[in-house]
Amino acid sequence: MTTPIFVLGEALMDCIAQPDGQLRPLMGGSPFNMARAAALRGASAAYLNPLSTDLFGQGLAQLLLRDGVALQGGQSRLPTSLAVVQVTDGQPSYGFYREGIADRDYAVDSIVTLLRQSAKPGILHTGSLLLIPPEHHKVVAILKAAREMGWTISVDINLRPKVAHDLTEYVQALREVIALTDWLKASDEDLETMGFANVAIGESHRLVHELRQMAAAAGMATHTLSRVALTFGGEGAHLDIEGQSHHLPVPRITVADTVGAGDTFWGNTLADWALQPHDDAASAGARVAQTLENAMKAAAINCTRQGCQPPTWAEVQAF
Repeated sequence: MTTPIFVLGEALMDCIAQPDGQLRPLMGGSPFNMARAAALRGASAAYLNPLSTDLFGQGLAQLLLRDGVALQGGQSRLPTSLAVVQVTDGQPSYGFYREGIADRDYAVDSIVTLLRQSAKPGILHTGSLLLIPPEHHKVVAILKAAREMGWTISVDINLRPKVAHDLTEYVQALREVIALTDWLKASDEDLETMGFANVAIGESHRLVHELRQMAAAAGMATHTLSRVALTFGGEGAHLDIEGQSHHLPVPRITVADTVGAGDTFWGNTLADWALQPHDDAASAGARVAQTLENAMKAAAINCTRQGCQPPTWAEVQAF
């Protein structure tokens, strides 16, 4: 029996600006994308937030189901969140519309109940927009309850500083979340915004060490930040499992855009770990290079497509 992956986070419409000024709506949201990527890799994935009953919400639900993601969060009469995306030289920038929307229409107790009803503790993933204060208070409460039940906590920081009212408060919220995290993904942009110095792939070992020190300083006493992935855009990525590490450059491809590349990368990484029947640090560390290579391939395939379109496992193997 594989380990289930439960995903807590936003599902929204990415309205991508076109050269003629029109907006092309594409389904997105970092955790939403990650759930799809993990399911397409073959993992058992479930999405926990409510989806709107509006037309966009119905489309999001259909796409999740098509890609093999179970819907656990029910429906909300609130509208679907929107993001306006401007892509320049393949790199996206975002503006978000996040007030009074469906994926924030959840209660801590309802999510904890869903976790408790699982046949066994699995991997609880979150990150991105739900980590912005004051929303992070609900997330921290859920993560604490999940840890007590034996769930492994995965977080993709995916920091969105333009959405936060107070960057200092936002970074402090991230420290609270990281203190409860087992498996962490961060991009070079995340680390720079959080105040880390000399952020480069050649500094990965130091950066991982500093992240673990930060987690320890935040009060983590009963566990360690055991698995850390760092991504550096076109420079490649680094994966560390309790000191066993590997880094790789980006495969050579023709880039359409990079929307959802990090989500696809982390979804495939989590799925690789979830699909191992007796996964522990030693076995995961032994295959760290292969895990990273497959995740990089999946992200590269996604980058050849417009918007987030994670590949299937068969496509990754054939890449």
